[in-house]
Amino acid sequence: MSAGKPEQEPVTVTDKRRIDPETFEVRDPADEPRAEEGEVIEQAPAQGEPETAEKPEGQSQEAKELAERTADLQRVTAEFANYRRRAEVQRTASAEEAKASVAAKFLDVLDDLDRARAHGDLESGPLKALSDKLIGVFDSLGLVGFGVEGDPFDPELHEAVQMEGDGHHPVLGAVLRKGYRFGDRILRHAMVTVTDGDPADTPGNAPSAEPGTE
Repeated sequence: MSAGKPEQEPVTVTDKRRIDPETFEVRDPADEPRAEEGEVIEQAPAQGEPETAEKPEGQSQEAKELAERTADLQRVTAEFANYRRRAEVQRTASAEEAKASVAAKFLDVLDDLDRARAHGDLESGPLKALSDKLIGVFDSLGLVGFGVEGDPFDPELHEAVQMEGDGHHPVLGAVLRKGYRFGDRILRHAMVTVTDGDPADTPGNAPSAEPGTE
């Protein structure tokens, strides 16, 4: 040992291979060197085993990103479903609006047919056939007429131009012009005269039939 230089510990090299490279025989684990006190002998990784394990932090980050992407996909799917629902509602409403608009333009034609029917001009002939076809078309579209003599007066449906009586049991007297509705929409109110009706003829006030009688 030279003066002035600290004494260095001897370097120990340990062969960690399980197969002797010279004889190609499997070494006995008992012959493997054991670590002395204070000495650390590193173990070589087994064949096929990864040298480093995946970090838990990496797994957590990947799971977090997957959850975020899944949430984004679910939100986009829900928004698209709502959009389709709104579009379908708007499409149906637009179609109903168009039908009602077309039907409203033919109300004057239906009035002319009612007047012709009142004069007996629709009892037979080509005009009767045309009238039946037009009425069938409007019925299929959902156009409904209302306003018949003797019906209870309803200010939300009928436009009264003349009132007779005390008004205790108002009913329709003369129907000057029928009213029409399309679905829940009133296209035109019925123009009528109002008179007093018999309370017994009011729906709900008429006496009920006895059981077993006709």
